[in-house]
Amino acid sequence: MGRLQKILIPFLGLVLAFCFYSTRENFKPEMLKGKRVIVTGASTGIGEQMAYHLARMGAHVLVTARTEAKLQKVVERCQELGASSARLISGSMEDMAFAKQVVEAAEAELGGLDMLILNHIGKSYFSYFDGDVRHIQKLLDINFLSYVAMTVSALPMLKQSGGSIVVVSSMAGKVGFPFTVPYSATKFALDGFFSSLRQEFSIQNVNVSITLCILSFIDTESAVRAAADVVQMSPAPKEECALEIIKGGALRQREVYYKYALTKIPLLLRDWAAELLDYLIRQHYRVERPPAA
Repeated sequence: MGRLQKILIPFLGLVLAFCFYSTRENFKPEMLKGKRVIVTGASTGIGEQMAYHLARMGAHVLVTARTEAKLQKVVERCQELGASSARLISGSMEDMAFAKQVVEAAEAELGGLDMLILNHIGKSYFSYFDGDVRHIQKLLDINFLSYVAMTVSALPMLKQSGGSIVVVSSMAGKVGFPFTVPYSATKFALDGFFSSLRQEFSIQNVNVSITLCILSFIDTESAVRAAADVVQMSPAPKEECALEIIKGGALRQREVYYKYALTKIPLLLRDWAAELLDYLIRQHYRVERPPAA
């Protein structure tokens, strides 16, 4: 098994590096200047960092999350960094009416929308699946159905502007990982919905791009708190991750992989050697004792 890894991984790395660097487009921060952007889940973590990057690029930023006090600090920082404008609207994405209200706020206050960045997630546990179906249902409302509701509400404006939808997902939405059953179910749902919607946009000649972002372990406070003692991997920086997501959306890429080698190579293995990939994933977990819920 070790010899196979030593042969496969460098070979795949070379192939992927060639494909990646031969097809890259040039990103310029000016692409976002004056653009009207919604960022959900923007009070902390990746969403907060995306708001700051967009502010530096001169975008109009509308941030949303549950906690108004945290959002107010984000808005103030965005204004300091040079945002064309920065606004907030607070509430819970469990409420589909609130999801629609966020889009209506963008229409009323920004006069339209160029980019919808869907990043929010509900609180879940990092442990063995406990059989709680209601928890999965609640998480689906927040992590999936509110994404659908916001997309439906935003589509008229995005069609008018030829805009973009950016969906922040995870490797857990492409591959099965232990201790993330409810979370993973919602991320797989995002892949199915938005990949199918992209196909329909193509058939109907709808000029709205959909970028699905496949992320590895990122150093957000919530992720590190939940998984750092169990996952044998160093988390990637949220600031860099946020910038790569914005670049992918601006360039209208189909998918963003961050970090690239940690996400793209395993997905190739998934198709060629699924059992090998499952084995390699398990080797990155410390399971001497069950993780805390």
